[in-house]
Amino acid sequence: MIIIGLGNKGLQYKNTYHNMGFDVADKLAKKLGVKFSHTECRAKTAVTNVNGRKIVIAKPETYMNLSGESVRELMGKYREAADGIVVIYDDIDIALGTLRARSSGSAGTHNGMRNIVDCLNGNTSFRRIRVGTGFDRGEAPLYNVVLSKVKGDNKTLTDAATTFAADALYEYVKDGDWDRLMRTVNAYSPT
Repeated sequence: MIIIGLGNKGLQYKNTYHNMGFDVADKLAKKLGVKFSHTECRAKTAVTNVNGRKIVIAKPETYMNLSGESVRELMGKYREAADGIVVIYDDIDIALGTLRARSSGSAGTHNGMRNIVDCLNGNTSFRRIRVGTGFDRGEAPLYNVVLSKVKGDNKTLTDAATTFAADALYEYVKDGDWDRLMRTVNAYSPT
């Protein structure tokens, strides 16, 4: 199983809306007691075994718009099919602090997801968790919004959502029950 959090490397992108996938990956690794001590397939990885199954948590270092290159390489190295990966990413199209999990689907408006689908030759049958970052951005260009720092009440909402997603993934790596994860994640409501 490969769990991939999308984001952009570098301190200037830390705590931005576009790094929600990295945040979930970091929290999951901490819960599993592993560190991102490997660099492989153009990603930082934390590798462990749970119930006899290898678990790879990855944070691609290709920058968001080229995430698919790293995902494709990781799948090849670990001989994992599309339905054996989970991609976690921010989604401006769903409400701030909400979560959605699906077994497959389109890339939507997310450039990192579009690149993954392209690099997998159009295959969309991989699992995903979306962390909602949608809010009224006014006239600001989308890239300015997703690369801005998360602050105040918005940070409280996104921190709660990413922690909840990491907790759900922790249960998933232990029991392998994706349907249960979807029910849990899709019932989540920001407080």
